[in-house]
Amino acid sequence: MIIELTSELEGALIDLPLPPWELDVPFLAKSTRESYRAEVTAVPRFEETVTALRRALTGEGGGYVVLRLGRLAKALDGADSDRFLRLATAFAAEVAVPFSPFPAWPLWKDIGVKVDKDPGKSSGIGYNAFHMDLVNGTLPPDYTTLLCVRPDPLGGGPSILSDPHAAIARLSQDHRALLAEAAYHYGTFFDLHGVGEEYKPFPVLDGEPGEGFVRFTAKMLQRSELGRDHADAARALAEELVRGQVSFMLQTGDYLIVNQRRFLHGREALQNGQENVPAPDRRLLLQLFLRTASGTGAGPAA
Repeated sequence: MIIELTSELEGALIDLPLPPWELDVPFLAKSTRESYRAEVTAVPRFEETVTALRRALTGEGGGYVVLRLGRLAKALDGADSDRFLRLATAFAAEVAVPFSPFPAWPLWKDIGVKVDKDPGKSSGIGYNAFHMDLVNGTLPPDYTTLLCVRPDPLGGGPSILSDPHAAIARLSQDHRALLAEAAYHYGTFFDLHGVGEEYKPFPVLDGEPGEGFVRFTAKMLQRSELGRDHADAARALAEELVRGQVSFMLQTGDYLIVNQRRFLHGREALQNGQENVPAPDRRLLLQLFLRTASGTGAGPAA
């Protein structure tokens, strides 16, 4: 779903005096959340927009939304300016509690383009297959969010999303049984905050059917040693995810929010010729993770 802000709401938000945020590591401090909420909820049409946002993320058939903030970004000196990021953070905090699991990074984590990186990584130039972020933590983020500062100037890199529960429903009973076994593993787990302990091995189907996490990353098919039957089941799921995918291009100021219990995400390859694009002009996203208040121990903002 795409949500456009009304011109009335945009005009009111432009002059909103949101202070710099503070962290109660790894979470956005409750005092900041309360301060932001007091300011934004007084703005006409804000609550109406947030209600639509929450419904798109958690209502029947929902699970992701693109919040169009491009005009606000332009008015506030760019999608990576301090004033704009405070507004984006205020919107995020109305969904769940923002946090950073990476001590070396601030609240928002840069995802730029590096031509010498593994092409399949988030900062690479190739196809980034369907995955769930921090798949191997016992408490993965409930939401993953991506703010587009700059799209690929060459026109590549559409975002892709797929409903894993719908994909699983199309699999055989044998494949579903294998995916429910704790036989999968992927990646490393080091110096992370707010995502629990390392989960290894883990089941792909983790929780009640249609409600729990689908702990899946297609990268484990190439980078983890899986038994043949379990790998076949994961491969079948990967194929169904592609079959059911949706794709779209994020533009400057677009804010993609994904409910990780409902959807997996990824990215098509960037357009050829990235090595000829100056580094400051390449695609740039900022990533922010969200945790429902029940998983933080921090309590709601209001």
